Amino acid sequence: MNAIINFMKRHYKILLTIVVLSITLFAFNSNYKNESDPDKDKLLLELLTFVIEKGHYSPAAIDDTFSKGVYKDYVQALDPSKRFFLQSDIDEFSKYETEIDNQILNKDLTFFTLTYERLMKRMGESKDIYKSILAKPFDFTIDESFNTDYEKAPYAKNSAELNEKWRKQIKLSALSSLTDRLKVQENKAKGIVEDVSSTDDIEEGNPVTIEVTPKIKKTEVKDNDEPKSVQELEKETRESSKKSLDEYFSFMGDLNRNDWFSVYINSITARFDPHTNYFAPDEKERFDVSMSGKLEGIGARLQKKNDFTEISELISGGPAWRGKQLEAGDVVMKVAQGTADPVDVVGMRLDDVVKKIKGPKGTEVRLTVKKVDGTITVISIIRDIVEIEETYVKSSIVNKNGLNYGVIYLPKFYIDFEDKNGRDAGKDIALEVERLKKVGVDGIVLDVRDDGGGSLSTVVDIAGLFINEGPIVQIKSAGRKKEVLFDRDKKIEWDGPLVIMVNSFSASASEILAAAIQDYKRGVIIGSKQTYGKGTVQNVIDLNQFVRNSAVGDLGALKTTTQKFYRINGGSTQLEGVSSDVVMPDRYSYLKMGERDVENAMPWDKIDAAEYTVWNKNENFNKAILNSKKRIDSSEQFKLIDENAKWIDSRSVENTYSLNLDKFRLAQKDIEEKAKKYKPISQYKNNLQFTSLPYELDETKKDNILKEKRDRWHESLSKDIYVEEALNVLDDLQTKPVSKQNTSQKKDKLVKS
Repeated sequence: MNAIINFMKRHYKILLTIVVLSITLFAFNSNYKNESDPDKDKLLLELLTFVIEKGHYSPAAIDDTFSKGVYKDYVQALDPSKRFFLQSDIDEFSKYETEIDNQILNKDLTFFTLTYERLMKRMGESKDIYKSILAKPFDFTIDESFNTDYEKAPYAKNSAELNEKWRKQIKLSALSSLTDRLKVQENKAKGIVEDVSSTDDIEEGNPVTIEVTPKIKKTEVKDNDEPKSVQELEKETRESSKKSLDEYFSFMGDLNRNDWFSVYINSITARFDPHTNYFAPDEKERFDVSMSGKLEGIGARLQKKNDFTEISELISGGPAWRGKQLEAGDVVMKVAQGTADPVDVVGMRLDDVVKKIKGPKGTEVRLTVKKVDGTITVISIIRDIVEIEETYVKSSIVNKNGLNYGVIYLPKFYIDFEDKNGRDAGKDIALEVERLKKVGVDGIVLDVRDDGGGSLSTVVDIAGLFINEGPIVQIKSAGRKKEVLFDRDKKIEWDGPLVIMVNSFSASASEILAAAIQDYKRGVIIGSKQTYGKGTVQNVIDLNQFVRNSAVGDLGALKTTTQKFYRINGGSTQLEGVSSDVVMPDRYSYLKMGERDVENAMPWDKIDAAEYTVWNKNENFNKAILNSKKRIDSSEQFKLIDENAKWIDSRSVENTYSLNLDKFRLAQKDIEEKAKKYKPISQYKNNLQFTSLPYELDETKKDNILKEKRDRWHESLSKDIYVEEALNVLDDLQTKPVSKQNTSQKKDKLVKS
């Protein structure tokens, strides 16, 4: 979940002043050059706890209760499936359950060192376990079962029990894969072409929860394939399982002591609240990229395949994409900086390969790659600024009942903190609204579903586009008076009908926007019963500024909760989120996945309301909400969605699966039969045609990747009942009917723009 980042100088300077007063704690001579130097870890532990205690909104006491929480979170993070540690390990670890607080304060790494070394030992042993298990066929005629509720499962008492747990885990995964292969083959014999791979495991009841075998796609079975015996298919599933586990352990093997120490550190920071966490140097860089949506490099996404680094995707518009030499599927063998000697990267950590390929704009990198056809070639690429298009806002237009509407999707409240002239969500939304106005839209839907937040300043800018002027959000720091952030621009970019779409994953900045629009009654909030419920503000603090000697190396950064934000009506969005004006059933309605369900979340509270004037130009506001509720209540599709959500909730508590082929297939058939009832949900079409704005149509003519992405988005919109209802609400918000002549004129304007 992305946090709201608020770099308000006044608060940052207060924190900085506090730390400077005690800078002697950290300003000793440091000569730690080893990335895994325990002394560096001690320094980091001391620095983090000090900064959190001085800067956190409401720091927790570091005591035995705190220690127990860290212990539980950390051990669970190391071995969530309980497939590495033995009960004897846990018994040994538990001696430190109430000692971690003392070790933190004394910069004692005994507990971390013990658990890290034991985990490395157990993971090494596990490699032999899974290879031994997969070396011989599974007997799927035995009547046995496996429970996947790992949280309630006990740890293995000895090596024999652990081996048995691994056997059943892998057997379940293989059984699921075998069942799919058999179904594909049977359907083929019947002349049925069907993709039996589940598009959504939770809906279909897929029990596979470990990193073993992927579901089979219909493309894996060719028309000229001869039917295979169960024994042959069983062998294929074991080979596939081994390949997946080899890749998993290869990835885990890339993690070093620093990576695991970050897990320990974050188990500590999370006890202050769920959104306070430590960024190791690489993580901080990734966070900056996610917030700004841009980086300097070649514009390619990489993935690890055993010892090899493969190009998984080219980013549209980037240097690699423009060069047309590098392709998805190419394997990077060597990397050279300009004319320097190439470095072999086979077997290298993925992060280290990425570091070698990335670099400043204008510099050259030469990649020795193995092409899909097996040929080896050297590709020269000049690095440049790469914008990650998926980060940025996008919009579409649709004609409905003779009216033109705009749909704007905002995936994140992004901003580039380093470049004031860089792209940010506030400026981009304003631009999209202006473009929509030019094509004559009669209403706008702003979609912030699944938007986890981002920059606080962009929220104020975006909300200000839709109101005259006034307060947008209230901020409160510990022990200080509240501060109200205002939109002071009297200009209204859009004063027409407005709908904000949210869901249970709309969080943080999304909730500020929805709350402000709701409090002003400026637009209708439509979506899940309530949003995520994150009402806190985080600051990202560079830890390197507190150490005088740079020889210590990069210490990373700390994201810590320094403030809480409140609606202009005084209420907090913390835990409660924003309740939609119009509630639409969704498939996650009954699952626990909001801030209120996160352990150690900060409490809800309330402060005085700010002064604001409710929007008075929505004469059909209440009518639109009432009409929408009536449509939803009478909609068979929404009834089916709600019924499906209840079924998903009931399925979430079913954790025991038979490992007998016949019984497993019978159970899966029963699940599939019940799931068929909900197939119309995914097959729904709203019969609306969505298109790009004129400027983007010109861009897609030159960019096939962008065109493909937009086509996929428009297709998903045409199957989205939630967007359809949002557009229905825009219909109801209209204040006067549009004549046929006006409708024709609007269509002409849309085509000619």
